[in-house]
Amino acid sequence: MNLITPPSDGSLGKLLEEQLELAASRIPVLDPQAVHPSPVDHDERTAADASFEDVVLGKAPATPEMLEELAALQDAPALSDEELARQALADGGADGDPSTPE
Repeated sequence: MNLITPPSDGSLGKLLEEQLELAASRIPVLDPQAVHPSPVDHDERTAADASFEDVVLGKAPATPEMLEELAALQDAPALSDEELARQALADGGADGDPSTPE
């Protein structure tokens, strides 16, 4: 196995230093006194709403809207087997084919 050895006269190091200096000269200088723009200048991003999975896994607290929706689902009357069968036959599912109800 042949290993390529860099030249010992330091020409590779000089070349690398030149390339780094050239690259550094092209980077724009940042103004340390620059101030963050005000919210009037742009729209602030709001945090994404927590998903049900995030709440169940303990990654986020439940939102008031989520708690209201869960309370409404608990208070809803149970559906009969006939109603569930009717809804299944009425819905064609993801493929939209009523001959293969979900």
